[in-house]
Amino acid sequence: MDKQDLNNWTFQTLDTSGWVLPFCLLVMAVTVWVSWSNWHRRGSKGVAALETLRVVIMALILFTLCRPEFISVTQTEDQPEVVILKDVSSSMTTRDVKLGQHDVITREEWLAEQIKTNFWRTLEGKAIVHVQDFGMSATNAVTGIADGTDVANALNLTRTRWNQKNLKAIFMLGDGDWNFGDPPQQAAMRLGAKDPPVPVYTLAVGSDRAQKDLVLESVNPPTFGLLGGQISIPFRVRSHLPVAVKTQVRLTSSRGAAVSIAKQITVPAFGQVHDSLVWAPHDLGDYTLTLTLPVWQSGLEKELLEDNNRQTFHLSVRTEKLNVLVVESYPRWEYRYLRNALTRDPGVELSVLLLHPELGPGTGDDYIGRFPDTREQLSRFDVVFLGDVGLGEKELTKEQCELLRGLVEQQGSGLVFLPGQRGRHHSLIDQPIGELMPVTLSPTNKEGYYIPSESHFKLTSTGRGHFLTMLKADEGLNEAIWKTLPGFFWCAPVERSRPGSTVLATHSTKRNQYGYLPLLVTRPSPSLAGEVLFMGTDAAWRWRRGVEDLYHYRFWGQVVRWMAHKRKMAQGQGMRLTFSPENPKVGDEMFLQATMLDLSGGTTASDLRARIAAPDGSTSDLEFTAIEGGWGVFKTKMTVPQGGTYSLELYNPSGSQKLNAEIIVDKPTLEKIGQPANAKVFSEISQRTGGQSGGIADLQKLISQISVVAENEEKTHIYPLWSKPWWGGIMLLLLVVYWVSRKVLGMI
Repeated sequence: MDKQDLNNWTFQTLDTSGWVLPFCLLVMAVTVWVSWSNWHRRGSKGVAALETLRVVIMALILFTLCRPEFISVTQTEDQPEVVILKDVSSSMTTRDVKLGQHDVITREEWLAEQIKTNFWRTLEGKAIVHVQDFGMSATNAVTGIADGTDVANALNLTRTRWNQKNLKAIFMLGDGDWNFGDPPQQAAMRLGAKDPPVPVYTLAVGSDRAQKDLVLESVNPPTFGLLGGQISIPFRVRSHLPVAVKTQVRLTSSRGAAVSIAKQITVPAFGQVHDSLVWAPHDLGDYTLTLTLPVWQSGLEKELLEDNNRQTFHLSVRTEKLNVLVVESYPRWEYRYLRNALTRDPGVELSVLLLHPELGPGTGDDYIGRFPDTREQLSRFDVVFLGDVGLGEKELTKEQCELLRGLVEQQGSGLVFLPGQRGRHHSLIDQPIGELMPVTLSPTNKEGYYIPSESHFKLTSTGRGHFLTMLKADEGLNEAIWKTLPGFFWCAPVERSRPGSTVLATHSTKRNQYGYLPLLVTRPSPSLAGEVLFMGTDAAWRWRRGVEDLYHYRFWGQVVRWMAHKRKMAQGQGMRLTFSPENPKVGDEMFLQATMLDLSGGTTASDLRARIAAPDGSTSDLEFTAIEGGWGVFKTKMTVPQGGTYSLELYNPSGSQKLNAEIIVDKPTLEKIGQPANAKVFSEISQRTGGQSGGIADLQKLISQISVVAENEEKTHIYPLWSKPWWGGIMLLLLVVYWVSRKVLGMI
């Protein structure tokens, strides 16, 4: 509410020049004397009126020469308002505010102490002060206010809430960490564009440099593991230390059977390490596991932040019988020892098809007399080993090759290519199954490469820590084992790996124009359902020399379990479910694939549905779409907007098939504890709104500046009469009237 307190006239020429007033008085006196003399001499009434007009015109001209302005001063009765916004997000728990030589507190502790002192008390006599928290956008019902920082939302809400009030300034205190919502600069521009603009004063709390710290940034374990196999747990460690650090990560359990394994790592200065820890569980059950990084200390100095050195996760260890099919021609040594290894594996149910060119199909324990004739018979196999066998009489047919491809692409089964010296895999290159091969074979060389001296596998950087190649839990010892394993004298005629493949090991010496020959290569199928492995030698059986089955059995056991992993994610009555990604995060789009175990059921797309219960208790329905091919595969997708456990009930309304599963969605950590304060963002906000920015030492200085801005302003309106066109028009009109009147009266 406004009220007018003062109205007056001012004359700029009179205020700036002292001679103007005497001059005007003199001119006015002369004008009056001349007009009186003319009237006295002529004596008529018309002359009296004309001379009076002359005096009025001259008075107006002299009045205008003094540059008159009308000033109206208006004062506001409403009390000014100031909004103080304080950051309450999780990053404010970073301990980097130094109060002395050794006393270090968190950002939120420093801010809480300032709030207790009522640091804005000097403003309270001049303005109404509102103190509010800000953090994550209030529109996100799932993520709490401490889970992120939406600076733009805080400024926009303040602008709209006090849009019609007397908002004079905003004071924002925080660490400048912006990780959610629109850019804060956009909100600042809107505040700066108001009439009058609303200045934003900002105070950055915390150090602008990262503290000396080791951070266990991420852990991405699988959701489950199989008993008797190994579980690879990838992790990432980042260092904010100026020196390289040798340390270890340790895996322990707080629920389930006792677990305690460690791995040595070296983290470079200001660098990071991507690695994985391999755990071989010995007991079934659900585990609550914790990966821990010890607190770094050097002499009397140690890292300030200890709460980012550990992460806890859940993992289920199950027992599953894996159905494996081995297809081979001649019973070569590689086949014999592979068969023995899989037969003695308690987690494997083995079937063998030996297509001997001269003797016909092999017979005996675990042998089958013919290739599975139908999709239903073949779909029960989790992994298929394809030995030195190809397309031709008494071997595989085109239809069987198409079935194998469908098994991998539709059913998510694994396929292992084990070429041999007969070179029969060349007959598969032009077939649909040949597109699954992770490598390109030489079209002119079918026999492969024979080398008189013993050759070895050479692990790649990826292969050194890959689950398939981990013959020892320690990565350094593992690489040494691969170097000392008995070698081979023959390898497949490989030219290079195909796009999308992962090379785990190469030939130690032989190379071509593309580099060392890739011999151990993996590649997902084009549909990303199943995995494919290529083993380019036939001498893995020689690894038994001197150590029996220690490494040979372990390697093939890991291969089988790794390739069957997707098919064992969730299984119910008559169906199974796989989903990708296996460790989804909030906002991810998940792809779900359901497979009917009984392919003769005639299930249609409308018959397969799922009911989803979100972590907040809300429910929704999903409808799966049938995939062509007759494999009983149904797919759908969903977006996961919340963190927590989703309960999924998959069912067939027209049948008895059903499945219950849980999907744990990881809520991303937007707030990075230990990150430097981002004073630059706050500085840009202040610059765009006409405010000021500073650090914790500038608190009272900023309050003083806000105090000046918060004072009630007088609104002064100046009306310059002398420069208005209409005023000049009046004087011109009077001059015309005066001149015409003189002509009429005969006064020349």
